Amino acid sequence: MARVRGFPENGELVVCTVKSVKNFGAFVSLDEYDDKEGFVHVRDVATGWVKYIRDYVREGQKVVCKVLGVDSSKGHIDLSLKAVNDHQKREKIQQWKNEKKAEKLVEIVAERMKISVDKAYDLFGNELLEDYESLYDAFESAVADTDAFLEDYEGEWTDAFLEVARENVAPPSVQIDGILEMTSYAPNGMELVRNALEKGLEAADGADAEITCVGCPRYRVLVRAPEYKEAEEIMRVVSNAAINDLVANGGTATLKRESK
Repeated sequence: MARVRGFPENGELVVCTVKSVKNFGAFVSLDEYDDKEGFVHVRDVATGWVKYIRDYVREGQKVVCKVLGVDSSKGHIDLSLKAVNDHQKREKIQQWKNEKKAEKLVEIVAERMKISVDKAYDLFGNELLEDYESLYDAFESAVADTDAFLEDYEGEWTDAFLEVARENVAPPSVQIDGILEMTSYAPNGMELVRNALEKGLEAADGADAEITCVGCPRYRVLVRAPEYKEAEEIMRVVSNAAINDLVANGGTATLKRESK
């Protein structure tokens, strides 16, 4: 194994595979920790009384658990299923998938450099894990800001690493949206609204922004950017341009945020 991990920490979320199910609980292996074994007591499987534990877990199932306690001297890891909500589960599973992909990418880098995977971890993998805590985050960072990445790291491995990153990892981005309510009672009101929305898109100046009608007088503004601060600024510029243009022509307009 190129990556060997010890024990998880209390409170950590871990991806597990259910190995066996008993009436009193389920035994699982921790996929991210070299298949160390853990135990989910029946009281920690679900909220409320669990009559049939197999209604909740079954052999071979992938689950996300929260670490309740670790006794490394005995190798005991106590886990909880009920302490993990649906959002945490989806987020953790995606992180796990990303990290599995990143480990494969390290193998590709090693292959292109004609070195072993263990050597690749010695050369750069372990350092990146220490700096980023996630290999996938390191690949994303390299794609998002190559110059900054190269300022921090140098060596024979960077060319192959950046090449593999660009081929396989999309730059990280965030998405925000809001609703513009645009009203004009002028005879050419629809044309004025349309012109105002076009002014908003023009103000984006090439940024990733779009406006779609969700039912007059409501128009959705969707903005994507590498980080929230930039996305919020684009949203502000686009919405202000549209609102100011319509108001200047006698209409009314407001922006209502739906999510951030």
